[in-house]
Amino acid sequence: MSVAATTLDFAPLIPAWVIGSLAVLALAVTGAGAIRRLNGWLWRSLSILLISAVLMNPSLVEEEREALPDIALAVIDRSDSMDIPGRSEAADAALADLRARAAADPELELVEAEIGNDPDGTLAMDAVQAALAGIPRDRLAGIIIASDGRVHDMPENVDALDIAAPVHHLLTGDPGQGDRRLVIVEAPRYGLVNEPAEFVIRVEDDAMTGTATLTFRVDGGDPQTARITIGTDTTVTAPVEHRGANVIEIEVEPGREELSLINNRAAVSVTGVRDRLRVLLVTGEPHNGARTWRDLLKSDPSVDLVHFTILRPPEAVDSTPVDELSLIPFPTRELFEERLDEFDLVIFDRYRRRQLIPPLYFDYISRYVDNGGALLVTAGPPFGQATSIYRSPLAAVLPARPTGVIATGAYRPGITEAGARHPVTANLAPAEGEDPWGEWFRRIDASVLGGETLLEAPDGGPLLVLARAGQGRSAILLSDQSWLWARGYQGGGPHGEMFRRVAHWLMGEPELDEERLSASAFNGQLMAERTTLSDAPPPLELEWPSGRTETLDMTATGEPGRFSATTGAEEQSGLVRLRSGDLTAVAALGPLNPQEYANLRPTQEVIQPLVRATGGGSYALGTGEAPDLPGMRRTRAGADAAGRNWYGLQRNERYIVRGAERTPLLPALPLLLLIVAALGWGWRREGQ
Repeated sequence: MSVAATTLDFAPLIPAWVIGSLAVLALAVTGAGAIRRLNGWLWRSLSILLISAVLMNPSLVEEEREALPDIALAVIDRSDSMDIPGRSEAADAALADLRARAAADPELELVEAEIGNDPDGTLAMDAVQAALAGIPRDRLAGIIIASDGRVHDMPENVDALDIAAPVHHLLTGDPGQGDRRLVIVEAPRYGLVNEPAEFVIRVEDDAMTGTATLTFRVDGGDPQTARITIGTDTTVTAPVEHRGANVIEIEVEPGREELSLINNRAAVSVTGVRDRLRVLLVTGEPHNGARTWRDLLKSDPSVDLVHFTILRPPEAVDSTPVDELSLIPFPTRELFEERLDEFDLVIFDRYRRRQLIPPLYFDYISRYVDNGGALLVTAGPPFGQATSIYRSPLAAVLPARPTGVIATGAYRPGITEAGARHPVTANLAPAEGEDPWGEWFRRIDASVLGGETLLEAPDGGPLLVLARAGQGRSAILLSDQSWLWARGYQGGGPHGEMFRRVAHWLMGEPELDEERLSASAFNGQLMAERTTLSDAPPPLELEWPSGRTETLDMTATGEPGRFSATTGAEEQSGLVRLRSGDLTAVAALGPLNPQEYANLRPTQEVIQPLVRATGGGSYALGTGEAPDLPGMRRTRAGADAAGRNWYGLQRNERYIVRGAERTPLLPALPLLLLIVAALGWGWRREGQ
């Protein structure tokens, strides 16, 4: 709409401050003349004013103006917390009302923006600033934010937002409704394997007091429960079971009133680290492979090795004094009774039964394995003889029984079918075109009692057998010739890598488990991997954060014993639980504990500082498609912009000029004659 407007405009011929200074000086002089009653002072004052008027160059400007509509910004919260029933419907109703009012007002234009999901929560101010980048600030009539108020990017100093228009908050949701939520007050990032990690948690409930039941799961395993007091910081512990990420889920039972059960759950990822791995190596007699085992274990910086080599049996008869037989006595009682549980792995290397270790101590070692310890036996000829340690309580945890036959002659160890699948020996066999492994020349024949045979001789005789015994693990190497690989004989073999894996499998390294399920989420995809010794794994069962379940078939990856499945992970943030047979795993979609779900109760407090600073108002809409909507008014800039049941959008009265005509108010020639006449008359009066 175009309108005509006439204004008075000045275009000074010299800077206005110069004109003003000269006029003041001249008027001061003529004023002094007036005080002294000098003739002509009046005419000189008139001439000064006329000269100043000429220098100001006034003109009358007639403009044809086109009014510009003001712009109102409507910001609608579409974050996950708005999915609580009734909130989005109320926001949509408020937006529809704004659209109708803007359509009925030709002087008002509506710009819409949305607050989306973000790992850092509801970033309302980011959405506002992004929308304001395309709006001229001098035409901004106001900002209307329809949200539940859970905003996570409100600055401490709202003046930094530089908003010169009223901001109004239309609160969606019922502020009086209660909710129960679980808060992780303090959680460690790292923990020692096999040691408990401590957490400080708090259950907040707006509707009740008392106690609540918590449920804990580690890596999706069996649940454990405990009761804690509502509203009180409580310290709880959970085990760190393995190296790497240990995902600990904590869930509190539903309360009397609930907005959502999502914030009843929380998860913490604790990275398990091992404090030094303590290994006890007992070499029964000096042999070529003893130093090889020592060097292998000492080369691992995470291993703290205690090594004893028995150089002389106690039954030997000679005249050497006892105190000169060794540097220190063999601390049998200290190692196998008092401090046995401090070791992560015990290795017997070519050890034969002697009086050094009584049968009772072998029983202690057997119990140590049953209770979660690890035992490795590297067998030499003594294992197949009458002094074999198999003829002791250790037989209960060893996976192979000697037949008494000691086979000699050159042969090349090979990986079994199970070994090709097992992570300990997978991918170690020579590739096609590579040289074969070097030969060994002796093995101790044995019958496999359980577990998995990973290495075998060409005739099928077992060489490396791994097994689980009770809660622990045991392994046996039925040859004392592996040191030939370490020396590079005939090209050698994967001595270092293979037996490093054996040692770490025995100590419970999860990446080396023969049956393992793992999962990760990345770029909207959930990827699950399954390691198994079977020909095909059980189906993969998924439970998404929303409670939806799904079953997938896993496909072979091309590597023996490796299977995978991939699916879209478009669900809301949270933990997805996976199960394949008896194995479970969890994977995080987005952050483990999203800011968006930390507190779901509607609030006006977060946005209130911005509303107050800009002169806006806050209004509770309620829920549903027919909320309690306030009225809308157009107000003058600087006037009140909010009332009890209405909010205002200011008029900025901005326009663009389509055409203009300038008419000078002081024509040069007549004004010059007037100035000359005034000066002349003043001189004449002074001369009288």
